Amino acid sequence: MFPERLERAVYGLYVTHAVQLACAHGVFDALLPAPAPSTVVAEKLGLDQETLHRILVVLGGAGLLESGVDGWAVPADLRPYLDSGAEEYLGGFVTHLTESTAGRMAEVAGFLERGKPAGTRPFDVLYHDEAATERFLQAMWDLSHGVSAELAALSELDTATHLVDVGGASGPFTVAALRAAPSLTATVFDLPAVGPAVARTRERFGLGERLAFAPGDFFRDRLPEGDRIAFGYILSDWADETCAELLAAARRACRPGGVVLVMERLFDDDGIGPLATAAMNLSMHVETEGRHRTAAEYVELLTAAGFHGCEVRRGTRDKHLVLGRA
Repeated sequence: MFPERLERAVYGLYVTHAVQLACAHGVFDALLPAPAPSTVVAEKLGLDQETLHRILVVLGGAGLLESGVDGWAVPADLRPYLDSGAEEYLGGFVTHLTESTAGRMAEVAGFLERGKPAGTRPFDVLYHDEAATERFLQAMWDLSHGVSAELAALSELDTATHLVDVGGASGPFTVAALRAAPSLTATVFDLPAVGPAVARTRERFGLGERLAFAPGDFFRDRLPEGDRIAFGYILSDWADETCAELLAAARRACRPGGVVLVMERLFDDDGIGPLATAAMNLSMHVETEGRHRTAAEYVELLTAAGFHGCEVRRGTRDKHLVLGRA
């Protein structure tokens, strides 16, 4: 037997895939109302009982399910993340990891030996067809929506009139912001392929004219004006030089007295932990041209772009806010 922390690292590959399969096939949802044995769940969902049993055993061994006299149960503290109807649900994000990210990790070997090639176009892969676009947008929704209400509360929206969510995807933060500030309006600025997803979000949450979509490319097109300019999981996609360009564009678009909102995972001051940030930093190397940073590094970027009064406002989860004032 390996030491426990090494064992979890080595066999975590199987656990991640077991989580994804259980999410995709409704296994966790089936166990939420009451504990049940694998035979009952398999019959209810039309799944192979032997295969399901082995998956449940892996999840139980990882502490993600509990086993009792009535069968398997979802632990109370994990329910918000494994319930497909909950805002914190992680199913889409885990599917992105297993179906997209994992398949590209082999590229890291080439990076180690020869360095990463210049001139990659990461979003050509993520948006290469409609199915890939939908998977990526769902992953971003799952990763962002649950924490967005907390971030919106930190964003001084009570004094804002118009939010511009740059690269805002289907609008997880925008929805939270509009809920938090009833007089606020918002524009999601993103690639044209994202437009249909924003339209669905508008209809789903009954936002009407309060939520607009502006198609564009933030490397070529001027950003819409607003008094809150948001970058959620955007700057971590790009190198420092590109971040400087994006923040300069935000400074031009930000109305006097406005605020730019940078929402990101943050490294600890030593640049090593936490684990989720370190792991996603490697993912950034494969899937994007960027990296994760410390709070101080984001403050430095904001200051260089002409913002002042920068503050770091930490959430209770793994996404935090660094703001700068125009």
